[in-house]
Amino acid sequence: MSYKIKLEMFEGPLDLLLYLVKKDHLNIYDIPIAEVTVQYLKYIDIMRLLNLNIAGEFLVMAATLMQIKSKMLLPLEESQETSEVQEDPRQELVKRLLEYEKFKEIAQNLRERETDQRDVFKRPKSLEQEIPEDEQEVYFEASLFDLITAFSAALEGVPKELFYEVIKDEFTVEDKVHDILHMLLVSSSLQLSELFTKAKNKIEIIVTFLAILELIRLKEIVARQKGLFQEIEITRNKENIIPYDRRNKT
Repeated sequence: MSYKIKLEMFEGPLDLLLYLVKKDHLNIYDIPIAEVTVQYLKYIDIMRLLNLNIAGEFLVMAATLMQIKSKMLLPLEESQETSEVQEDPRQELVKRLLEYEKFKEIAQNLRERETDQRDVFKRPKSLEQEIPEDEQEVYFEASLFDLITAFSAALEGVPKELFYEVIKDEFTVEDKVHDILHMLLVSSSLQLSELFTKAKNKIEIIVTFLAILELIRLKEIVARQKGLFQEIEITRNKENIIPYDRRNKT
């Protein structure tokens, strides 16, 4: 692929593992390593395919998972001296995941406190548009792994050799970027699945996905969900007031 996207990726290998555990409703204390390793490597392959900037930590974790998987295949041995069963090879990984999950929860609480503090000085109610409580909707920002999951689902069943023929003259990432921004002028939001469904072929699906990643990188759009692992919705980033066309001219 000639087109490369470098995301400011805050998600790391532990984020991906936690995502896989929660997505498949797995027991974090009894992780099926073989299954998780296959899924993990699948996400790595997709990120490589799209020429995303994969940090070395992802590859280190992949090697760690495969090492744990190989140890899990060996029969447990009992020590003759202590009569104690060998330590579970997953124990250290589970400990790291639990500690990281706790850290993320603390970070999220701090972000929420910061948001609440900003809301202390709000505009007078007379200047605000009142929205009934029952019409208010809460959204969560979709992670990179949510986007990859949706992308993978759209391409499911496609022969692997077609994955590598990404960019053709018929579709370019730049054109798709403009198409998506134009659609967001007509509609306030777009369903990611609908964008993929409207694509003429699998190549256009890939180019559309790259355009979405590019717009997220430029902070032109936001990908969000009403709940974990639900439909992804694309909207304009209200905090970014510089038009994409004007930004390209500077």
